[in-house]
Amino acid sequence: MSAEISVNRKALRDYHILERFEAGVELKGTEVKSIRAGHANLNNAFGRVEGTQVFLFDCDVQPYARASFEQHEPKRFRRLLLHKKEIDRIRGLTQIKGHTLIALRMYWKDSRVKIELGIGKGKEAADKRQDLKTKASKRETDREIARFNKKHA
Repeated sequence: MSAEISVNRKALRDYHILERFEAGVELKGTEVKSIRAGHANLNNAFGRVEGTQVFLFDCDVQPYARASFEQHEPKRFRRLLLHKKEIDRIRGLTQIKGHTLIALRMYWKDSRVKIELGIGKGKEAADKRQDLKTKASKRETDREIARFNKKHA
């Protein structure tokens, strides 16, 4: 059961992803039920190393509507579950100027919620324009190939 829950599309547009990590997330019961209902949003979510732990900030999990008395904060910071070597690696990479830890996607792995994190370096405007040009030329090439295959099939 590796279904995607939420994807941070802005991250791939605004950053060059240098390295990826998979992390578990420490959640409360109402958060899991809300995520199962599809009320999770990763836009602008990022991670930060604090001490010997990594935390996820700005991940929006809306309150579960049918919870009885205990409810969670929608934008509370959540602890990410990583091995010590991974945490040390992330700490070293994020201390480089211009690098940051970004949440790329949230998904189910078996019956657990996982977050894919990426070490990102910010793109400049010229990089974004170049990506758009590359994407447009690839789309045009694919159209021509499809048109040729359709004509000669």
